[in-house]
Amino acid sequence: MTTVDSVAVRAYVLPTEQPESDGTLEWDSTTVVVVEAQGGGQTGIGYTYGDASIAWYVESKLAGEVTGHPALDVQGAWAGMQRAARNDGPFGLARYALSAVDVALWDLKARLLGVPLASLLGRFHRGIPAYASGGFTSLSEAQLQEQLSGWADDGFLRVKMKVGRRPERDPQRVAAARDAVGGLVELFVDANGAYSRKQALALAETFAEHRVTWLEEPVSSDDLEGLRLIRDRAPAGMQVAAGEYATDEVYARRMIEAGAVDVMQADVTRCGGITGLLRIDALCKAWGVPFSAHCAPAISAHACCAMETAVHVEYFADHARVEQRLFQGAAVPRGGMLVPDESRSGLGLEMRRTDAERYAA
Repeated sequence: MTTVDSVAVRAYVLPTEQPESDGTLEWDSTTVVVVEAQGGGQTGIGYTYGDASIAWYVESKLAGEVTGHPALDVQGAWAGMQRAARNDGPFGLARYALSAVDVALWDLKARLLGVPLASLLGRFHRGIPAYASGGFTSLSEAQLQEQLSGWADDGFLRVKMKVGRRPERDPQRVAAARDAVGGLVELFVDANGAYSRKQALALAETFAEHRVTWLEEPVSSDDLEGLRLIRDRAPAGMQVAAGEYATDEVYARRMIEAGAVDVMQADVTRCGGITGLLRIDALCKAWGVPFSAHCAPAISAHACCAMETAVHVEYFADHARVEQRLFQGAAVPRGGMLVPDESRSGLGLEMRRTDAERYAA
């Protein structure tokens, strides 16, 4: 019986090309915590985005729970990690840590079996549409137009921009974005919870004039009543989406039951990894709600091919850049689609160790 021989973890901090911001946050770097699970002569890779302290948590609480466990029994290992993390709550950085280990274990299992992770999980889709995402509020109008039009030229059929930093300027920025991408590309906006309920309702009407079809987190994701209000009153053809902070299926169930979203979101590096994400897919199927993956495109491409309700994956500019710098084999969209590489087992990723070392925390 092949077991998990060891679990290693390392945090990396990669600076952004320039300071960035959205409606509620400013940053100048991205921290990635990478987990490597070894067994049977293979190494599985998983990762999450969050504080470097996640690495310490993996080492102190989760690695010992997983080491020595049968490598093919990923869900059993997941249950063990759940028990080990019980007193630290079913949310927050403990779940980010669990998610990274879970992804590494699924990757290891697929490598041991010699199949792509998407194939191991069972495919509903051969590939998954991707939408390009960035459009930070820190960009000038000219920079915003250049970025979004570049994505349209690359074949993306959907692009997303940030709003909410200065609400009075958002209508002008959205109009400029529409001019940049033309009439055939869908335009998404993401407020990161920056608006009040009435601001969001008013701006939704304005955004509709520029054919915005996606309004993400118009108010805080914790305000389920507010999300439901905006969803009910949003212009026809505009979907309200939220859920990127979900750390388990209970969070997702509450959001869906509240009628708060047209599209449920979750992040595989936060919601309990592949194991947690598949549970959310089942919820979405039961409630008839489509699913859209938040970030981590190299993992999400495989996971979403196995999710019946998945409609697209966010190809977030920062995370796509980080994946290309840290890993060989990270998928790149072609014609707006992410298609897992059939010739590589697992996630198809290998660490660029020399390049990664310069970013080690």
